[in-house]
Amino acid sequence: MNKIQQDYLYMLKVERKYSHYTLKSYEDDLYQFNSFLQQELLDLESFEYKDARNYLSYLYQQGLKRTTVSRKISTLRSFYEYWMTQNEEIVNPFIQLVHPKKDNYLPKFFYNEEMEAMFKTVTEDMKKGLRDRVILELLFATGMRVSELVHIRETDLDMNLPGVKVLGKGSKERFIPFGELCRQSIIKYLEEFQPARQRAHDYLIVNMNGAPLTERGVRYVLNDIVKRTTGVTEIHPHKIRHTFATHMLNEGADLRTVQSLLGHVNLSTTGRYTHVTNDQLRKVYLNAHPRAKKENN
Repeated sequence: MNKIQQDYLYMLKVERKYSHYTLKSYEDDLYQFNSFLQQELLDLESFEYKDARNYLSYLYQQGLKRTTVSRKISTLRSFYEYWMTQNEEIVNPFIQLVHPKKDNYLPKFFYNEEMEAMFKTVTEDMKKGLRDRVILELLFATGMRVSELVHIRETDLDMNLPGVKVLGKGSKERFIPFGELCRQSIIKYLEEFQPARQRAHDYLIVNMNGAPLTERGVRYVLNDIVKRTTGVTEIHPHKIRHTFATHMLNEGADLRTVQSLLGHVNLSTTGRYTHVTNDQLRKVYLNAHPRAKKENN
């Protein structure tokens, strides 16, 4: 990897505080780009707009989704913008490249009965169950990212309101309220895990040895819950986040409020959940309106 690319990744990590998984995606994008340069006998300095168009075609030839291609182009456009701040002679070859249209898809989410089934699976009669319950409660009650969850400290909690302060993307801080069920789960959890958590840190979510739980650890916990839950076959942390947003909008929350709770910079990002709620509204309409269905012959 070129030194300027290494500096770029370091900037994303230190200044923009991107998560490990986001940084890994950027790094992979740069490695793939470098492989293309070697294959075509090109270098960063001589890379031009016509080469950028060829690279776009190359990505599609790999069978990648439009969303993936769009992200890779964004990575390189951002990289060259950074390089331009370090070298006035650099021109961004991706600045005029038209982004491929993103695939239209509906975010996957859990229905109420699926969430309830998972909560019933996680019992609080064991220490591990208390911890797993708090993870599930916090993710569903707040819609926060797993990267935000694992960095919560006990001092970030406000048990009177109640709610929690989280540090989101770009080091932007926000406060998210949560309900009484989540609050009670946290209280029980703190009582059981307090001795272990006071060893050397004050992170809220820990493993069975009292050390801070990693993002991978949270994913393992969620997968374990799904394996033991009848009727639920797949899960990923963002699916719970999607569920939070979908249920909030279905129950009447306005888009701006949900945007604030999720920590989205752009309202358009939150807006994709309205497709889900509109789909739900259509189903209700078709089932309820007397002239919505075709007559049976």
